[in-house]
Amino acid sequence: MMDGKQSRWLTRGVARTYVEGVRGAIPGADLQLEVIGKIVRAWCPQPSRMIDLGCGDGVLGRMLLDEYPDARVIFADFSEPMLEKLRNRIGGDERATMVNIDFSTSEWCRGIEPQRSFDVIVSGFAIHHQSDERKRDLYTEIHGLLGDGGLFLNLDQVSSATAPIGTLFDSFFLDHMRRFIEHARPGVTMREIEDAYYQDKKENIPAFLETQCRWLGEIGFGDVDCFFKTFELALFGGRKASGRRTQVR
Repeated sequence: MMDGKQSRWLTRGVARTYVEGVRGAIPGADLQLEVIGKIVRAWCPQPSRMIDLGCGDGVLGRMLLDEYPDARVIFADFSEPMLEKLRNRIGGDERATMVNIDFSTSEWCRGIEPQRSFDVIVSGFAIHHQSDERKRDLYTEIHGLLGDGGLFLNLDQVSSATAPIGTLFDSFFLDHMRRFIEHARPGVTMREIEDAYYQDKKENIPAFLETQCRWLGEIGFGDVDCFFKTFELALFGGRKASGRRTQVR
């Protein structure tokens, strides 16, 4: 299990480089947001209470705020420098609440639990840092925070079937980052971006997509599916089946 308090993501330098380089260069980012938006509109057309879990720069939650001006979003991240970047982006928007939490243990949801019955919980490239045991427990905790029919979408890195495929994915991602830097972030060096990327890789514990979807079904999510997968990048999730609640431990 990764201990967030020992992570370099708590440093401003790595957080800044991630937001300015790695996050912006994620392949298919526009498609990811489009698909998430389509699923939310179809399955939860009028959400009022949402969580962006492990928000980083808050791109998923910010998209939802733009889409649903009457909704409120909790942005949760274990990295204060990441939350600082987010505050600089969204200013004093009263619809947004930012909380610093370490979701490597169940303690993260203690302060959120009284506000149960969330309509949508989204996560972007955060849960893969946890061990398999912790991932499953975290999915159970998320299930407990959702209202009946509530939607969970996890945009994350999943495990490749073989090491050579993982190497191909690294090359694919780095090619995108090089092109991104040339056009969008000339002040950031490729070395800085590669260091941030491989720091993330050091802390990764990705699991197989099929395994995680099976966990979701066993926990009580319905309509579980993978909505797209490109190498190790996948969007998957489901809806909380009516009448099924889990105990947050």
